[in-house]
Amino acid sequence: MMKINEKNVCSFATSATPVDREGWLTKRGEVNKSFQKRWFVLKGNLLFYFDRRGDKEPVGVIILEGCTVELADDEEQTEQYAFKINFHGTNNRCYVLGAESQESMEQWMKTLACASYDYMKVMVSELQRQLDETDVYPEITPSNSIGSVTSPVPPPRRHNPFNKSTPTVTNSLTPKITFRELHTAYSRRILTDLNEWRHQRKQSTADLISF
Repeated sequence: MMKINEKNVCSFATSATPVDREGWLTKRGEVNKSFQKRWFVLKGNLLFYFDRRGDKEPVGVIILEGCTVELADDEEQTEQYAFKINFHGTNNRCYVLGAESQESMEQWMKTLACASYDYMKVMVSELQRQLDETDVYPEITPSNSIGSVTSPVPPPRRHNPFNKSTPTVTNSLTPKITFRELHTAYSRRILTDLNEWRHQRKQSTADLISF
């Protein structure tokens, strides 16, 4: 826990920056083990708490790095819906908090567990790995002869992990044309024009020689 003594941190706590979660929780004291009601505001990885809602200055802030969010132990659970923010290491403090309901406790625990910078780095790395996998295009081998045409395989569609899957609406009256059929139709036209051009060029060369 860090006591607020810098104007910039205090200003950030009460600024108009987006709030990830806020609400009433009870907090067990460090010296006095009784629970006191506090107004909590989560912004990024900083969990501020105030004596009253609307106060201009927070009482303190918990930096959510190097910690885990867990259910409170039986000896700590004087509150019915108690959980704790546990910092690992020697002489590190454990914050025991209490929610008003089971649903509120679960929502707070999930939000706090995802608030750390380390967690965000892991998520970004995993999303980057998934995007890198979708960027692998199949190798297209060129044909050895002009007459044969190899249909390229379309690359896999990129999937945004943040978008929910939506049903695809298809029109049953519209005939479906596959990529292979489309490629074959146009490649035949190109080959026909190419052969005609070669024939005309060969004929023109023969006329010049005979002249």
